[in-house]
Amino acid sequence: MAKRHSRARGKSGSHKPLTPKPTTWVRYKQKEIELLISKLAKEGKTTSQIGLALRDNYGIPDVKLLTGKTITQLLKEKNLAPEIPEDITLLMKRVMLIKKHMEKNKHDMHAKRGLQLTESKIQRLTNYFKRKKKLPLEWKYKPEELSTLLTQ
Repeated sequence: MAKRHSRARGKSGSHKPLTPKPTTWVRYKQKEIELLISKLAKEGKTTSQIGLALRDNYGIPDVKLLTGKTITQLLKEKNLAPEIPEDITLLMKRVMLIKKHMEKNKHDMHAKRGLQLTESKIQRLTNYFKRKKKLPLEWKYKPEELSTLLTQ
């Protein structure tokens, strides 16, 4: 099936095994993994950065398989989860970068189109997260307040 805003199709690469079995070679216990996650979150890392750090630096292939919970669930339990989901914040950072580019290059229509597509993605994700109750119903995306939202 084709992507929404491009003609790209599918994705290739490795996939997780169909039957998940806990790995025996991981030397960290569940409590140690939870402590590592909270330590990395206090350093200011996002959930995806925490997952990469656990995989690359500590040799933990899958947090959910070993703990039974995702990184986001563990962060919510310890009140360390961000109030705005990570994918929306990353899209908002992209909007800021595109706007900065548009200030220098006023006639770049491709960038203008990219800005429109990115802002529509933010709107769709906002509606999804409101439906799933991961965002408050009164939360709104305001492009003019982006810099204040991202510095919090």
